[in-house]
Amino acid sequence: MEHCILKIALDSPLDSLFDYQWKLQDETVPLPRPGQLAIVPFGRREVVGIIVAVSDHSDLPAEKLREALAVHVQVPPLSREWLDLCRFAADYYHRPLGEVAIPGLPKNLRTTKTTALDKALAKLARPADVALPRLRKAARARGRNAAITTPVESPAQAEAAVEVAEPAALASPVFWSATPNLNAAQEQAVASIAETMGFTPYLLFGVTGSGKTEVYLQAAARIFAQAHSEGPPAQVLILVPEINLTPQWLANVQARFPHLTIALLHSGLAEGERLTHWLAAHYGRAQIVLGTRLAILASLPNLKLIVVDEEHDPSYKQQEGLRYSARDLAVWRAHQLGIPVVLGSATPSLESWQHVQSGRYKKLELRERAVPDAVLPKVRMIDMERDRPTGGMTSSLIKAVRLRLECGEQSLLFLNRRGYAPVMACEACGWISNCAHCSAFMVLHKLDRKLRCHHCSNEMRIPRNCPTCGNIDLQPIGRGTQRVEESLQQLFPAARIQRIDADSTRLKGSAQAAFDAVHRGEVDILIGTQMVAKGHDFQNLTLVGVLNPDTALFSQDYRAAERLFAQLMQVAGRAGRRAQKEDGNPSEVWIQTRYPQHPLYAALRAHDYERFADVQLQDRVQAGLPPFIYQALMRAEARELQTALEFLEAARSSMDLPPEVILHDPIPMAMTRVANVERAQLLIESTSRVALQAYLTAWLPVLREIKPRIKWSLEVDPQDI
Repeated sequence: MEHCILKIALDSPLDSLFDYQWKLQDETVPLPRPGQLAIVPFGRREVVGIIVAVSDHSDLPAEKLREALAVHVQVPPLSREWLDLCRFAADYYHRPLGEVAIPGLPKNLRTTKTTALDKALAKLARPADVALPRLRKAARARGRNAAITTPVESPAQAEAAVEVAEPAALASPVFWSATPNLNAAQEQAVASIAETMGFTPYLLFGVTGSGKTEVYLQAAARIFAQAHSEGPPAQVLILVPEINLTPQWLANVQARFPHLTIALLHSGLAEGERLTHWLAAHYGRAQIVLGTRLAILASLPNLKLIVVDEEHDPSYKQQEGLRYSARDLAVWRAHQLGIPVVLGSATPSLESWQHVQSGRYKKLELRERAVPDAVLPKVRMIDMERDRPTGGMTSSLIKAVRLRLECGEQSLLFLNRRGYAPVMACEACGWISNCAHCSAFMVLHKLDRKLRCHHCSNEMRIPRNCPTCGNIDLQPIGRGTQRVEESLQQLFPAARIQRIDADSTRLKGSAQAAFDAVHRGEVDILIGTQMVAKGHDFQNLTLVGVLNPDTALFSQDYRAAERLFAQLMQVAGRAGRRAQKEDGNPSEVWIQTRYPQHPLYAALRAHDYERFADVQLQDRVQAGLPPFIYQALMRAEARELQTALEFLEAARSSMDLPPEVILHDPIPMAMTRVANVERAQLLIESTSRVALQAYLTAWLPVLREIKPRIKWSLEVDPQDI
């Protein structure tokens, strides 16, 4: 036999593998292996694919088969377990295998040019005792999310590198720094995780400031110790919901494990950095991998523990392309490998809470704050019908902020709306700043002197007068973080005020610089969006003010209340994280609302997540909503709304329905028009996940035969309906 057949996954919407011939060499050249990368011709291009299987035959005639051009031998093959993870994600989310596996690789590994790969391998070939301190020094100097990686000895030793992944420093009795003492609840949680044999999903349910991070780190330490004494080597994957949380996490992990190799994986890295970090993980040299949701698709040959911090966060669900849930894939990957997975949160998702109730997940509880004498803040409601706000703030909240300033303590004002004002309006004729391309308003950004749409990025200069009637007295309506910042500067001219939102942190490194200033005590009042609401350990912050939370109470989105409660609990948890001074005032959370008696706020005042979650689950089961029903959402986009609706109606009637599946009527999406594209949706539901998946598997090939001139997509387990 002169040729073998390589079955290759490509980043293509075609739901199939592609067969290529590979000319067999002499016996000294090994056969290509599943998991290796290959360069192949595809149409008029040359692309990179992943070898999924090697066969001696193809269903296509030999004359129609093209030859593969090259196989990457510099990099060890991706493991069977990694391919199985991608295959599961492809099947569950109904996407071709190549559309899952290829984008899961660093961009510089997906190119046919090997320059970047050769450079990364050369960097990894530097001696560890030289490269590690140099990288650490560079990271401190830049103050950015640099990876700390111990490189492989040389590319030629890639296979052996996996077996010797532990650095020489691990030969010591102690390869982590001194650890704080645990309280009884923390010790029980750490022991449960570290002593787990086989797959166990844990929900680490702990109030804000209860020391969940310490549980993760000490559980990881014990797993590393077991691996060092018993073998084989171990890796730990830690997922965080947002990039801006990685510097604080990186500092904690570096301080605890100074001799271990840490790699970062998130979209904020330069492509060369991301490739270097990915390779360190793939070779097994990085014992700890810290990243956002994309890190769940990293190649980790020695994975022994997965941690998903703030597991409830919507950021774990990808909202474009492959709409996967990193949290759900983490659970599946742990099951696949037979290892523990820890989902941590002070406000777990209702799906995870229901899994605890049903016995699928084991609950570990931390009910007290870890720092002695650090207590949860007192939550107070400000009735805005009685205490009318001026400049967005009530007199009660202004007084509370002033008191904290006098005590030398920090305050945080939370408003999840960036910009200066949500809309501009003309009182004379009623004109408002609608976006010409979207079903949305253009937001006033006063500092930039622009109106900007946050959906399509369309922007224009602030008009000098009304475009409709010529009135020059245009008014901003409502408040965003920029306008609140302006009010604070007028109210407290001597205070050091810092705004942190997507506008103020556009430059690389600016978010971390702002958070560092807060931690150093150089900020008196912090105003911000959800960027400041979770994960940050502000030691001198004793007051949180929430300015405008009521709109979510009456949203058409059934998840709005769950998200609002989690958001408020998380931002409230930023206050009072250190021991209270004997002569100080207790930490407080002030919430400005027109509905102070609302049940959600009652549960919040009591810091009672269980009560809130149980009521929500009762409502969900009565209404037939997740987690008691399974959903998929088909979206269609077209220049005309009617075109999108007609396609969805044709899709709805294209195949007979089994009794367990319901297809609702096609309707316009809540945000109907974005960037001049009209959008509609079709909701599919079933009480059986198996029945829903079976229906989608049979239905999608039928839909592909319709071949409409529109763009459509399917999302399984949608988060926004």
